[in-house]
Amino acid sequence: VEIGERSNNEIAIDVGKMCLGEYGRQEGELLFLRRAPLKRQEVWRREGVAPRGVDREIVEIMHRTHIGVDQDYKSLLRQGVRAAIGDGWGGSMIATELQDILFGTPTPILGRANLGVLEKDQVNIIIHGHEPLLSEMIVAAAQDPEMVELAKSKGASGINLSGMCCTANEILMRHGVPIAGNFLQQELAITTGAVDAMVVDVQCIFQSVATVAECYHTKIITTSPKAKIPGAMHIEFDEHNAMASARAIVKTAIDNFPNRGSNIEIPEEQTYQIAGFSHETINYLLGGVYRASYRPLNDNIINGRIRGVAGVVGCNNARVQHNYGHIEMVKELIKNDVAVVTTGCNAIACAEAGLLLPEAAAKYAGEGLASVCETVGIPPVLHMGSCVDNSRILMAAAAMVKDGGLGDDISDLPVAGAAPEWMSEKAISIGQYFVASGVYTVFGVNWPTLGSDEVTDYLFKDF
Repeated sequence: VEIGERSNNEIAIDVGKMCLGEYGRQEGELLFLRRAPLKRQEVWRREGVAPRGVDREIVEIMHRTHIGVDQDYKSLLRQGVRAAIGDGWGGSMIATELQDILFGTPTPILGRANLGVLEKDQVNIIIHGHEPLLSEMIVAAAQDPEMVELAKSKGASGINLSGMCCTANEILMRHGVPIAGNFLQQELAITTGAVDAMVVDVQCIFQSVATVAECYHTKIITTSPKAKIPGAMHIEFDEHNAMASARAIVKTAIDNFPNRGSNIEIPEEQTYQIAGFSHETINYLLGGVYRASYRPLNDNIINGRIRGVAGVVGCNNARVQHNYGHIEMVKELIKNDVAVVTTGCNAIACAEAGLLLPEAAAKYAGEGLASVCETVGIPPVLHMGSCVDNSRILMAAAAMVKDGGLGDDISDLPVAGAAPEWMSEKAISIGQYFVASGVYTVFGVNWPTLGSDEVTDYLFKDF
């Protein structure tokens, strides 16, 4: 894109068109594949799994799985890899970059987490889902003095926003908005009786939230034409009139405040956390303004103070004890001098367990990792964002290779990935693009191929 004397808006239009073009691309390779180490790019090309376009690979795998098309599980798995790489090094990475351009690259910020962030005397609005355009505008509308005065006229002392799931991570990192909880806490939030509106967009919304809300005064407000729920109120979010849509949503929550019942029970539990560790921020914290790099991390792996880095990410799963797999795995890793980066619901679990504070290093980490954390002034577990921001972890791994000393490919690094409580389909894609990028990856709870010994053996031994 030519810069010259052009305005930011003119440049932005061209960048946007190029990014959209990556989704519709039919030939060649995705441009962002060039960010991967050269050796990894060669692997993808040799194996024939370099994505030609984000949408093309999805359409192809959907066609292959139609009845009577691709009947070879090896062929299906290979195309699945191609689509997954298009997710991680394509769609997700593009989304992360554009969000940072629009709303700002996250930097370290203090926040709070757990249901104790709800306020008894304020209008409580929970934003739940995954689309940052909606949440950014709700944040802006809730801070509007006119909206605050309206809330006070209804008997509230103000407006209290909190987030849930990946939207929570987005508005925490950029605005310090507290997190009410992760995936398995959405019904619990409603049962406090203090939530005046739960505003949802797409992904990870319980089918049951509208049913639970019928027992309380809470309004469930859907906002996406792609994701409607029977029994919920629908206020469609119009990106072209974003503030008007956001104000209508906030006003609905305010008008509902007087309808609260008398039985409000807000748990006291809440913890502080430090979030906002983007790839760029970690680069700066390790090397400063003029020598920003991952070299200090590489050096401390080489000298043995840190044994490696693990990305622990992903969902909650109702089949296991809430957050247990996340917290115990992360504690064990940092105890053994493995630095942890985290996203999604795992990040929220770690926040609620007090692992996202610098002082957690002295309490939970091994001597080597703790000494490095104390020197740099960071927690032993770094909150890197929402699920789409797993692309930040890919960028960090690529930067470790580029800064040298540990190998020529991501597969040479002492790194690993884990999703201890996965349940969402996108978690499979995330796990697969990490494997395809050269990262040793572990999934907990269960695995969808276990019904076939032949497919499972091929996937874990030969693939």
